[in-house]
Amino acid sequence: MGSLPVAEFATLDAVAQAELVRNGEVSPKELIDVSIARVEAHDAALNAVVIRQFDRARGQAVSAELPDGPFRGVPMLLKDIGAYLDGDPHYAGMALLKRVDWREQGESTFAGRLRRAGFVSIGRTNTPELALSVTTEPESFGATHNPWNLAHSPGGSSGGAGAAVAAGYVAVGHSSDGGGSIRIPASHCGLIGLKPTRGRCSFGPSIGERWGGFSNEGFVTRSVRDTAALLDVVSGDATGDPYSAPPLPRPLSAEVGADPGKLRVGVMRALPGRRELHADALAAVDTAAKLLEDLGHHVEESHPKALDDPDAGKGFVVVVTSSVAAALESWSEKTGELFGPKSVEPLTWAVAEIGRTHTAAQYIEAVTFNHAHSRRVAAWWDEGYDLLLTPTSGEPPPELGEFEPTTDNPLQGFVRAMPFSAFTSPFNVTGQPAVSLPVHWNAAGLPLGAQLVAARGREDLLVRVAAQVEDTGCWQGRRPPLSDS
Repeated sequence: MGSLPVAEFATLDAVAQAELVRNGEVSPKELIDVSIARVEAHDAALNAVVIRQFDRARGQAVSAELPDGPFRGVPMLLKDIGAYLDGDPHYAGMALLKRVDWREQGESTFAGRLRRAGFVSIGRTNTPELALSVTTEPESFGATHNPWNLAHSPGGSSGGAGAAVAAGYVAVGHSSDGGGSIRIPASHCGLIGLKPTRGRCSFGPSIGERWGGFSNEGFVTRSVRDTAALLDVVSGDATGDPYSAPPLPRPLSAEVGADPGKLRVGVMRALPGRRELHADALAAVDTAAKLLEDLGHHVEESHPKALDDPDAGKGFVVVVTSSVAAALESWSEKTGELFGPKSVEPLTWAVAEIGRTHTAAQYIEAVTFNHAHSRRVAAWWDEGYDLLLTPTSGEPPPELGEFEPTTDNPLQGFVRAMPFSAFTSPFNVTGQPAVSLPVHWNAAGLPLGAQLVAARGREDLLVRVAAQVEDTGCWQGRRPPLSDS
């Protein structure tokens, strides 16, 4: 077998790496070694991989028990929340869980499907405490830096995954998305990030849902074909799951390169409520609109009017804050440790305190509102539109430190996050699939994505169009300086 140059590895997607293994050109051990070498060379600068499981990964790579799946021997990283393998450290960005070195027993359905597909996890990536922020700066592990500019945030809550994939540590980073946490890091790091339809991926067996059904498991990747092939591996509900996504007509891998036909695309060029949009975010959405027009699609300014409802986010806030309060109680029971105001970050405690004020009746009222709002949003697609185009994030990647809470305002970070999640969180509420594509870089060299949203269950359409846009070459060859070394 030959050896794989480190620089070449950083450009290959997971499909290409798997093909090298199948053809006998490299061994799983060689892939794992070069991936680990990249982490060791660069992560002192990025701080993306906070739990290193290198010895385990090397052992799995040479084991006769390594599953012979479609991605046999391909390295990846799991986010430090959810998607756990047996015995994994699992801290959810929390200093207290790190202190007690919390370990999971058994494996999640999602992580098990990845393992059986042949992926080898080399560690876990940084995330804000309980995945609560659009930046990744937890007290437990410190800030993750954006490989395009180390002074800037890679986004959140899957910021560690975004930075690691952009820097070429791995081709695949597990991510999750309760309000934009796949799509925002994809936007900030120049990657592809698809949030699936609610119920497409299972949270089993330990839980049925996170954040009242808002949260979804997924990935950030460097190619559309990886995104499609990965979702093929992990899709499908498990026994007892509370949600089920509409079945796809065929594997998503088969949609890469398939003709989507001429589509009707609505464009949203202002923040919800028709507030003015940052010039860089506007440039990203206009770049994507021009690309789609050049591909033959009909593009016009239109969006669901329900998105401009000033009360649209209230139900989201009730569910999220209540879920955070419940999460702290759950971790207290699991660990036997009391989670008080001194054992979590100020933002986490302030959010949980808000959650504790909601009665059961108020929670049900919020859920009922969210359902009604979702129907009003989804009705726009019934008017003959195929896709909605928006910026992914309302602003370019911010500098690190902008979300730091103050003594008199622990919710400062929560408020600062609003422009960044304004276009993503509505579709966590509706459960629709949405993908961020890396179509624009601003004058400072920072990436900004554009988001395409489809009707429920139409990941196939998103993959077809994303592959079309990818074929224009608008992001091929663009890599942060750190990834070339």
